[in-house]
Amino acid sequence: MLNLAKRMDQLSTESAFEVLAKAKMLEAQGKDIVHLEIGQPDFQTPINVCQAAFRAMKDGQTGYSSPAGLPAFREVVADWISQTRGVTVQPDQVTVTPGAKPIIFFTVLACSDDGDEVIYPDPGFPIYESVINFAGAKPVPLPLKESVNFRFRIEDLETRVSDRTRLLIINSPQNPTGGILTQSDLEMIAELATKHNFYVLSDEIYSQLVYDGAHQSILSIDGMQDRTILLDGHSKSYAMTGWRLGYSVSTKLLADQFAKLMVNSNSCTATFTQIAGIEAIQNSQDFVSQMRLEFKTRRDFLVKGLNNIDGISCIMPSGAFYTFPNVTGIPMTCVDFSDYLLTEAGVALLPGSSFGMFGEGYIRMSYASSIDNIQEALSRIGNAISRIRSD
Repeated sequence: MLNLAKRMDQLSTESAFEVLAKAKMLEAQGKDIVHLEIGQPDFQTPINVCQAAFRAMKDGQTGYSSPAGLPAFREVVADWISQTRGVTVQPDQVTVTPGAKPIIFFTVLACSDDGDEVIYPDPGFPIYESVINFAGAKPVPLPLKESVNFRFRIEDLETRVSDRTRLLIINSPQNPTGGILTQSDLEMIAELATKHNFYVLSDEIYSQLVYDGAHQSILSIDGMQDRTILLDGHSKSYAMTGWRLGYSVSTKLLADQFAKLMVNSNSCTATFTQIAGIEAIQNSQDFVSQMRLEFKTRRDFLVKGLNNIDGISCIMPSGAFYTFPNVTGIPMTCVDFSDYLLTEAGVALLPGSSFGMFGEGYIRMSYASSIDNIQEALSRIGNAISRIRSD
């Protein structure tokens, strides 16, 4: 029997896709499922963006582009980040990738050696820990606490920084909790990063989905441009999850290394996708504003409904499109409870422990779904809990 490389054991997956597959299987058997598990907008990509891609393909823009990205798109991104983060960004600091995930991979590979430590948020996007392990670095989870609105305590970060720390990953607005880091949080991170000389990967993929106040970026803090890798993209803001269009802003030194990694992995990002990305940024942002307003309405409806269910409590998330309700009042683990809701109540969502050990006792629910679906899910969850308590 042929064996696989041991390094493959270090890679994990996203439970959202596993739950989706199980839900689809149940639907094939005739069960009605309310889907609140997948983290993607339930809006169509704006038609002007689609038309830009159609025109590009019709005009023959279907060949290779530069590994670092189409020069025109890199220039537009540089201008956009300069405008929204209040710093000066040059096009040669931008690396374009097919989705934002490669930036996570590239950053960990470029900034850490075997045995180096990478601090990441927990609960957090599961790919962080997976990639850290795969790269041979040591993952160091940083707990996010409900008591501080799913931020971290600065003393918890300080105790986790060591002489082997090479990278800190932050995510704001955050998946799975919807929490955001404050300006004070970012300033304290910047102080520690400067003092201990480590990089910061700032995952800002939900930057345009902040409901109260403006998005804050660590890139905007004086002295952090040389040690920050900003990750962003079009998936969440423009409902382009399947288009696979992400980018990073970093020092030119790192951008050159990321381009080298692109050459060795994906070659390039699709040219017509980048042309569509230019259209998304350069034209009206009304679509984003309308989507954000609709998400806010759904958020408020879902949080109110969850807090009316006995055994569940939920704080108000400030960004992204997730709630992270506390279900410690239910006499089940979050995994068992999530599985029960799927198989018995027909509600697909994710256990908090899918996002790390500090997610135990919580579930993640996406409100990238209609009010009608959310209302139906709340009704089913309430009835399911009543059945659990009566058994």
